[in-house]
Amino acid sequence: MHKTVSPKILYLGTPVVLISTMNDDGSVNLAPMSSAWWLDQTGVLGLGTRGQTFANLKREHECVLNLPSVEQVAAVDRLALTTGSDPVPDYKVAMGFRHVRNKFEEAGLTASPSDLVRPPRVTQCPVQLEAMVKSIHSVGAREDYSASIEVEVVRVHIDEELLDPESRHHVSPDRWRPLIMSFLKFYGLGDQVHGSRLAEVY
Repeated sequence: MHKTVSPKILYLGTPVVLISTMNDDGSVNLAPMSSAWWLDQTGVLGLGTRGQTFANLKREHECVLNLPSVEQVAAVDRLALTTGSDPVPDYKVAMGFRHVRNKFEEAGLTASPSDLVRPPRVTQCPVQLEAMVKSIHSVGAREDYSASIEVEVVRVHIDEELLDPESRHHVSPDRWRPLIMSFLKFYGLGDQVHGSRLAEVY
């Protein structure tokens, strides 16, 4: 039996992304987010419009979408309740956020130079997508302070451990174990539960 409810959020399960962007002073911001999906070479990101990451994307028009595996969950969690905004906005102060200038150091991660964009890649993340902002759209009510950001993926870096030479998609889904957020809790993927006729066609 189903019941009608009004959940505050609909994080039904999406990959975690560590998004690296450039601050206006030339330093790097690194922030976790989990509202992202891809279609071909286009990515769509759901972000709040009051944060440092949004300001950087709007100004610089480029980023790296670093996808952690379950092995990087501790590093991702170390970035919780941190912000690149200085001073910290009042609404984030009330939530317990604190300003951190060097997010890589805070998370215990290292940076690698990107090829086509200024923000660096996260070395430890198995999937790293260099991307350019194509458009920004307001989402929901004004008081939601939310936007969808369309990005074009211009370069893809994949850990060799994930590659499958027999697959036209290059990445083995049996080896790739993305970190997933569902209702603000971290999860991983289990084993494949069933074959797919669609996969056979494509």
